[in-house]
Amino acid sequence: MKHTLSVLVENKPGVLARVAGLFARRGFNIDSLAVGVTEKPEISRMTVVVDVEEHSLEQVYKQLNKLINVIKVVDLPDENSVQREMVLVKVKADTKARAEVIEIVEIFRGKIVDVGKGTLSVEVTGPSSKLRAFEDLLRPYGMVELVRTGTIALPRG
Repeated sequence: MKHTLSVLVENKPGVLARVAGLFARRGFNIDSLAVGVTEKPEISRMTVVVDVEEHSLEQVYKQLNKLINVIKVVDLPDENSVQREMVLVKVKADTKARAEVIEIVEIFRGKIVDVGKGTLSVEVTGPSSKLRAFEDLLRPYGMVELVRTGTIALPRG
């Protein structure tokens, strides 16, 4: 089962490597990893999406909390959190297809961030399911390049 973990850590060099190493040593693949400074410059938030069973998740909690630079670990279930990702995609858009691609972008509340001779670069944010649906609609036009951020999340309320 996929779990989204919010890990507050001290904003110091090497912390990311230690946290990622913990998952690697246990043989868990990280599906998504996003790290950024919080409202306090000395603290960073790591949002880690990992596919683990419940009993293994407890061990991950315990081991994360043992790491010196870890301040707090919280599991953020989908129903109790706001989760977002961003996708940047460069899609083929010749003069015939350009209007159709722009219409799809508008439906998904995206932004065109660059216009090339035969391409459009688009930014869309939202939950993973929205981004997958967006990618599926653009695929027939020909995606030249695509990059997605990792999931970022905060608890509701």
